[in-house]
This record gives sequence, C-alpha cells and structure tokens, in this order.
Amino acid sequence: MKKGFRALLDEANAEVEAISPEAAAELLSSDGITFVDLRDPREIEREGNIPGARHCTRGMLEFWIDPESPYHKPFFATGNTFVFFCAGGWRSALAAKTAQDMGLEPVKHIEGGFGAWKKAGLPVEPAPTKA
Repeated sequence: MKKGFRALLDEANAEVEAISPEAAAELLSSDGITFVDLRDPREIEREGNIPGARHCTRGMLEFWIDPESPYHKPFFATGNTFVFFCAGGWRSALAAKTAQDMGLEPVKHIEGGFGAWKKAGLPVEPAPTKA
C-alpha cells in the first residue's frame, strides 16, 4: 500500500483547519456559514443532526461540489465558509481537504465530529421523519 488512511488523515489535518465543537457552535447562527453533515442517513436517523446542517454523503461530495457535474448542488456555490462533520472527524478531515483541493474555500471540519459535538452538550435536532 502506497499510503494508508492515517497518512491521508495526517495530510488532511495539516492542510485543513480543525475546530473544536465549541468553536463550531459559535458559528452555527452566523451568516455565510454552511454546516455539511457527511454521515450516512442511518447515522442521522439514529443520532440526530446539528440544527440547520445540510446533508451530503461522503460518496457524493465531489459530484455535488463540481458545477460541471449533473449532480451539482447550488449551496456549494454560495461562497460560504463550509464546516464539515462526520461521526468522529476522520471522514470530515478527508472531505474538507478534497473540497479545498477542488477550490472550495474556506473550509473547516469539526474535530471529533458529531460525537464530540454531542458529548459537549451542544444542540442536536432529531432527524426529519419520513413521510
């Protein structure tokens, strides 16, 4: 193997700003900030979500960011600061680096992910109910 996941994480964390859950919470109601939840829908159903966060599974990120993609999502073209998070901070570090490499700036990710957010007692909303 040329490069394992730990090396990839080290590279991502060297290039992307990791912020504490508390610092992220201070940004939650700020204009020009978009929180992006990378977790699988089952994780969100089970654990809830950060209020107002947009959902983009990790596997669709590149396609949703790129305006040339047929799957592009306009919220990625707003010029906002993007705060990525996952369950534990690994997927979000890799995703934030990928987004940055694609030209999406500025980006950050929540150190420790949603698990650290919940542990800090920060606001959580239940997952939307299915119709």
